[in-house]
Amino acid sequence: MNSIQINSGGKLRHFLTIQGLNKDIILQILDTADHFTSTLQNNSKTPLLEGKTIINLFFENSTRTLSTFELAAKCLSADVINFNIRTSSTQKGESLLDTLSSLNAMRCNMFIVRHPDSGAAYFLAYHAPRHVNVINAGDGCHAHPSQAMLDMFTIRRYKTDFSDLIVAIVGDILHSRVARSEIQALKILGVREIRVIGPRTLLPQSMDALGINIFYDMESGLRDVDVVIMLRLQQERMQSALLPSLQEYFRLYGLTEEKLAVAKPDVIVMHPGPINRGVEIESTIADGPRSVILEQVSHGIPIRMAIIAMTQG
Repeated sequence: MNSIQINSGGKLRHFLTIQGLNKDIILQILDTADHFTSTLQNNSKTPLLEGKTIINLFFENSTRTLSTFELAAKCLSADVINFNIRTSSTQKGESLLDTLSSLNAMRCNMFIVRHPDSGAAYFLAYHAPRHVNVINAGDGCHAHPSQAMLDMFTIRRYKTDFSDLIVAIVGDILHSRVARSEIQALKILGVREIRVIGPRTLLPQSMDALGINIFYDMESGLRDVDVVIMLRLQQERMQSALLPSLQEYFRLYGLTEEKLAVAKPDVIVMHPGPINRGVEIESTIADGPRSVILEQVSHGIPIRMAIIAMTQG
């Protein structure tokens, strides 16, 4: 993957996955996002990508990711086209490669791709002309690297030392591209401990090999943690009945005040969204003082500005 993702000078050419990136690149993304946060606070644009054209190729529904990538590109002064899949030729049977060829004829500079098939962003990057960069905005169950980076950015704003942190990721790990990317980022940044919590039916069998601590109950899994990342139940990806009921899932794995009481007093609670209240998390926590969920959304703009700028640079 890195032979495509990283150029000969060690810089980002495409941004497809966290896996294989080194700590220096990840920290550079975070530091660049810090710089752009100051720009946004001054309500000013940077002319960095003036004259460049970026196309958002979203083959899946999205609100937060699409809108923040669009805003990020516009804040960098790029021209942005949102490709409407519902009215595109892909609905008439056009292949992904033919779509790429047609869009290349428009002389664009970057594709930001979200696709239900794992590997789609890699496929486009492999076939893209040398002057075109590709950013993965989520592919199947494989990766969502920009979400992982904005979550690392959010954690760093509240917890300055990654090496001392215990982070728990809770819920549907099996179908979560966010969880995969976050685990990779947390390991590269050297956190003290990563925990995953969930029912056996929603945890991949490969977790043991990653050096991650697995918990099947919330009380032991959340004890003394610094960061809790709740995940959405991705029922649209479930091929069979993996849960007895949503009510039972909330009883066992939904985040409540009672369950969170065993975590550190200064714990922060995160969720990549969209939130299913009363299924993954109760409203008193989602809207409470320990929640940084809205901050995650706002941090999506400077992080995605950093990713776009570094990939184009």
